Amino acid sequence: MRLRVIAGAWRGRRLRFPAGTTVRPTADRVRETLFNWLGERIEGARCLDLFAGTGMLGLEALSRGAGEVWFVERDRKLARHLGEQLRMLGGNGRVLCEDVDAFLRRTAESPFDIVFIDPPYATPVDAVIGGLAPVMAPDALLYLERAASDGLPESAALRWQKTGRAGAVRFGLARLAASSERLPSAGT
Repeated sequence: MRLRVIAGAWRGRRLRFPAGTTVRPTADRVRETLFNWLGERIEGARCLDLFAGTGMLGLEALSRGAGEVWFVERDRKLARHLGEQLRMLGGNGRVLCEDVDAFLRRTAESPFDIVFIDPPYATPVDAVIGGLAPVMAPDALLYLERAASDGLPESAALRWQKTGRAGAVRFGLARLAASSERLPSAGT
């Protein structure tokens, strides 16, 4: 499988990923929409790519100027290959081969500005969303991608900023409710 970086320093780079995995990379047009939404917020941001798979969300973020990206992927083959891609590109990041729930329970690192969540569609996300607060900066943004048939979760924990649909995919950008309540409202 070959995937293309859309924009930034690595624009047009085609990255090869191992065959025989069950990843479903985020489509180019969805990535383009997401990074248009993020705009200048990506510059220097500390990002977390959960259920990283090919890591294309995090790699795209680095290409567009993110300061650092941590990739969490439990599939050893994908994590190893993602680490090789990151070294080859010279990106500032860290690849962790572990389960997302275990990572969220144990991490005590400084908070992340942007969190990407694109799990296998059958994976429940409520517990993951519930475990994010300790790893997210106060004004952090969360990207979530789900099957269009499932839709995005309606949760009191999330405040959707933007949502979209592309074919069989629903995706959105949100803030955790606690962080959005700390932000001044528009016009103040």
